[in-house]
Amino acid sequence: MNSDLYRMVYLSRNNISTDEAIVRKEIVQILRSAREKNVKEDITGALMFNTACFAQILEGPRDNVKKTFDRIECDGRHSDIVILDFNQIEKRAFPNWSMAHVGEDSTSADRFFMIAEETNFNPEHLSGDHVFNALLASLDEADTASPSSKAA
Repeated sequence: MNSDLYRMVYLSRNNISTDEAIVRKEIVQILRSAREKNVKEDITGALMFNTACFAQILEGPRDNVKKTFDRIECDGRHSDIVILDFNQIEKRAFPNWSMAHVGEDSTSADRFFMIAEETNFNPEHLSGDHVFNALLASLDEADTASPSSKAA
C-alpha cells in the first residue's frame, strides 16, 4: 500500500447563479484551474455537478489533498461543504484524470439527481462510497474524456 495515498469524497452546495451561461462559464473555469493545479500537486479525481450541488473526489498525497480541499473551502461557489470520506487507499480510481467531469449527459445527471432524491443531500444519509460509485459509474458509461482533462 502506498502509505501517502488518500481519497477524499465531499459534497457541497452550489452557489453559482442559475443562469445557464454563467454556470457553464464557471464550470469551465473550475475545471481549467483544477486540471492545471492538480497536475502540479499529483492530484487526480472527478467532479460531478448539478444546479444544487457539487460532488467531488480528490486522490493523491495526503497533504496535497488537504491543501486542495482548503482552496475549495475558500471558494465562494461552494457552501455547506461536507466531507463524506477521507481515507488512505491502495491505488487511485482515477489515475489518468487530473479532474474528470461527469454530469452533462442525461444518465449522469439522472444518477446525481437520484442521489439528491434518496438522501435530500443530508450528510447523515450520504456515504462517500455512494458518491464514489456514482462518479465511477458515470465515467464508465460516458466517454467524456478530452485531452485536456487527462493527467499529464
